[in-house]
Amino acid sequence: MTSSIVYGPVPSRRLGRSLGVNNVPPKICSYSCVYCQLGRTLRMEVEARSFYGTAKIGEQVRTKLKRARDKNEPVDYVSFVPDGEPTLDADIGKEIEVLGTIGVRVAVITNGSLLWREDVRQNLRKADWVSLKVDAVSEDMWHRVNRPHKSLTIDTILKGMLKFAQTFEGELTTETMLIRGVNDNLGEIKRIADFLAMLKPVRAYVAIPTRPPAERVAPSSEETVNAAYQSFAERLNKVEYLIGYEGNAFACTGNVEDDLLSITAVHPMREEAVTEFLRRFGAGWETVQNLIRKQSLRELEYQGTRFYMRRLPGYQTESPHP
Repeated sequence: MTSSIVYGPVPSRRLGRSLGVNNVPPKICSYSCVYCQLGRTLRMEVEARSFYGTAKIGEQVRTKLKRARDKNEPVDYVSFVPDGEPTLDADIGKEIEVLGTIGVRVAVITNGSLLWREDVRQNLRKADWVSLKVDAVSEDMWHRVNRPHKSLTIDTILKGMLKFAQTFEGELTTETMLIRGVNDNLGEIKRIADFLAMLKPVRAYVAIPTRPPAERVAPSSEETVNAAYQSFAERLNKVEYLIGYEGNAFACTGNVEDDLLSITAVHPMREEAVTEFLRRFGAGWETVQNLIRKQSLRELEYQGTRFYMRRLPGYQTESPHP
């Protein structure tokens, strides 16, 4: 089991090139999310304990990092992305502190369910970048999508997130996974947007499942994903899609179709923005028509404005708005 503690570096939409730290054995978590790619949680826990130890993780990260550098493989972040909830590792604060001395930024992707605890907040304050899961803010929606440990309450968790945000000096981001018919009604989306406006993350990601989930669930419709983006963008400075496409978003490839798809996989573009983009490339509107015909690009309307976004994985036909 210890041989797979550290993996990568792997490409990451959010973090560039990331060296992953699997600091919690599978599948120990405080949630059992319906969309989890690892399947149902085997052991639901909320009390942190030691697993591998700071020394072992530090040693394996240094070894992996040296191998990557010897091969001229860039590493932008060392990221805690385990097969469970990373803050259930009682040593994570010490591990972050140790890894922070090796010259690479440290990231943690957490569901945030334990941030009501002062010790967990203190541990994560040492990281450079933290992502919090905010899939719902209503009790019933939260239970349906995240299926939490019975001792947890959503109000306590949200208050813990706000306390953490007030003192965290690194880059705070959020991720909202939208599941069709579960947590994607427009009322809940607006409530999430209102909470995020209080949390004030540097960037909020709107996501859909792109790998086989734990349960038979479907991603929200493209119209709903776009509506969520717009609702978040009305309250927050930076909002992006996180829909699983690999490659470099906003890369200047010199290929107008590739660049347009790269941008719209992250940000929906208004019609006038697309027009200006094509003008700079010396391309015509037939480029858009060709991408729509190939089912690579999608035309949507929101509050009377026309938007274009890259078609989400698995969509071949029109999806009804919930």
